Amino acid sequence: QVQLVESGGGLVQSGGSLRLSCAATGRRFTISDMGWYRQAPGQRRELVALTTNTGDTNYADDVKGRFTISRDNVKNIVDLQMDSLKPEGTAAYYCNAEGEYYNQGVMTPFDYWGQGTQVTVSS
Repeated sequence: QVQLVESGGGLVQSGGSLRLSCAATGRRFTISDMGWYRQAPGQRRELVALTTNTGDTNYADDVKGRFTISRDNVKNIVDLQMDSLKPEGTAAYYCNAEGEYYNQGVMTPFDYWGQGTQVTVSS
């Protein structure tokens, strides 16, 4: 199986920056899409940024120009650089990865989430 380990997050003032990192670990797996989602209290989980294994990226409209997603396909790490943070960005941020892992002779699809890391932006 595959595990996602997140790091980063914390408390920052409005206009500040944070960097989130997520590493996928396990045996014999490939990842197609990796991304970051966020969920504020009482709200649905929503996409923040996504990157494919071919380098394509997709951002939520409200983070375009402020957030940058990057990926190391060798180390299976995805980072999210968040600049010019706003109070409305306060949420739990979750890493997500989709791909396949080798399970008893068969490549088996997976769609896993990290444990989440809190980002709090003070005004």
